Amino acid sequence: MKTEQPILITSIEAAEDLTKNLFVGFDGFKCSGASKSLGVCNAASSLGEEAPILCRGIALVTTGEAITVGSEIKVNAGKAVVVGIGPVEGYALDASLGADELIRVLLV
Repeated sequence: MKTEQPILITSIEAAEDLTKNLFVGFDGFKCSGASKSLGVCNAASSLGEEAPILCRGIALVTTGEAITVGSEIKVNAGKAVVVGIGPVEGYALDASLGADELIRVLLV
């Protein structure tokens, strides 16, 4: 079983309905690949609610593609990907065979 190891969790007002295990931006929206995320949504949250965001530590994140252990993780539509634009969010601690799997990511 994969587990999270949160060091820092903060909250932000959800600017849209947010799904657990997706990256969220500083604006409260699901993060795109163009900007650095605040962190990973730690619980499903509805528009206007205070969403818990795991900012530092090891987070469980939904993948957007196949990923190998140790890969630099970036964001595409809130999901963890290896290639693409945007800053590095962390490093994969697990491998995935494709999209919509949960892996552990060491957040940076």
